[in-house]
Amino acid sequence: MGFARTCSVALVGVEGVVVEVQADLEPGVAAFTLVGLPDKSLVESRDRVRAAVVNSGADWPQKKLTVGLSPASVPKGGSGFDLAVACAVLGAAERIDPRVLADIVMIGELGLDGRVRPVRGVLPAVLAAADAGYEQVVVPESTAGEAALVPGISVLGVRSLRQLIAVLADEPVPDEEPETHGRPDPMLAGLSMPGSGAGTGLGGPLYDGPGPDLSDVVGQVSARTAIEVAAAGGHHVMLSGPPGAGKTMLAERLPAVLPPLTREESLEVTAIHSVAGMLPPGKSMIDVAPYCAPHHSATMQSLVGGGPGVARPGAVSLSHRGVLFLDEAPEFSGQALDALRQPLESGHVVIARSAGVVRLPARFLMALAANPCPCGQFRVHGGECDCPPASVRRYQARLSGPLLDRVDLRVEVDPVTRNELAGYGPRGETTQVVADRVRQARERAAARFADTPWRTNSEVPGHALRTRWPAAPGALDEAELDLERGFLTARGLDRVLRVAWTVADLAGRDRPCAQDVALALQLRTGISRGAPMTIGARS
Repeated sequence: MGFARTCSVALVGVEGVVVEVQADLEPGVAAFTLVGLPDKSLVESRDRVRAAVVNSGADWPQKKLTVGLSPASVPKGGSGFDLAVACAVLGAAERIDPRVLADIVMIGELGLDGRVRPVRGVLPAVLAAADAGYEQVVVPESTAGEAALVPGISVLGVRSLRQLIAVLADEPVPDEEPETHGRPDPMLAGLSMPGSGAGTGLGGPLYDGPGPDLSDVVGQVSARTAIEVAAAGGHHVMLSGPPGAGKTMLAERLPAVLPPLTREESLEVTAIHSVAGMLPPGKSMIDVAPYCAPHHSATMQSLVGGGPGVARPGAVSLSHRGVLFLDEAPEFSGQALDALRQPLESGHVVIARSAGVVRLPARFLMALAANPCPCGQFRVHGGECDCPPASVRRYQARLSGPLLDRVDLRVEVDPVTRNELAGYGPRGETTQVVADRVRQARERAAARFADTPWRTNSEVPGHALRTRWPAAPGALDEAELDLERGFLTARGLDRVLRVAWTVADLAGRDRPCAQDVALALQLRTGISRGAPMTIGARS
């Protein structure tokens, strides 16, 4: 009779639960039983582990073997338990000293030849192990850099089970060829990896280095101002205009204007992408704002998360602390768009499945791009729109009122003129200039909210803004008049006040004045209020 135990981690969403892997050997007919609420992929580990142990030069015990995963009430899945199961079995068979295994957390998939393969979710798994008080983890060598991001953890990266047995048994470590397969494929077919430079799929560019510049955009003064205000305050923005006016160009340059992620934010974003299996190759930590641009045929599950069993992160979570860009927004299904309303308000999404309830972070900046009608020429000077009025109304109604009410900035993007395209007009500011101004505005807001749970103006409840940080006397008169006329909802008034604070931060003012509120109203309603549309003209 032999007994050994070690630990691994089960992932529930982007949070980990430390699981004790126990192996018990008893006399009897040779059998391998795995208990503890495993899913199909985990049940299959019995065959993988047996083959890996034998092909690593160790003897497989010919006894009744029971492997238990505790706590048994937590759903467990995936191939990341293989390494822990194999070592627990070898400990029970006394090939490895069981006392050495007790305080080690092991994460990794085993190939039939004994090689240790990378798995998704190493970073959140190691974070969970550290929170539970463990100090030693064993992971695949290719993910050791990801695991090392967690402070206070000793990380051992191994290439094969044979190497791990030698280390634990204090024997000479054999040489192994390095893993050449890299990271696992993304969980959803057809998605580009972040950092790949692709502009489609849930991945898209992460702007890890020089990328498209704002100065490439010709004209569009009001739209550029909206992009700057959106980045400075974390406000959602909608760009409406004809095809070819530059809506997508502006949205693609928005992540580069956002400030770099803090270490805490980087760990959050990296953990989400690790669970999704979408970390950039050769990059252990994501330190710039992510950018997700799903195709308009995306389903509700791919946007908010889901899938069989325990829900996986969707586009709203993959764009956490970054930008979610919905190009051709009216072409998305109404069900998928309305599913965004909860994360837009709360900053997270809660998904209930039979296997459990998962809470995924989803605090993103949403950018919408839309044509005014199916042909795109409605209300375009010199254009010819052949769409019937009923068709135009149906097209514009695809974006529901409650969703649009959560969008702070709504800007009409005009067609580019011949003079602008020829370069006769003034050249727009570069990304670096705008990004510096955005960074300074964010620093002012962070200093103002230092003793609160908020960091950007878009996160602050309207009641708190009105009571703790009131605008200048009389600044809100015009906005309150629009509320009485029915042009604004109560939520809309609060959002106008948030945008006005962002405009004041960009201009270096201590609090919003009437001119700041006028620009905020103009950016929300599209009705001119006489306010300058360039931030530089306001200081």
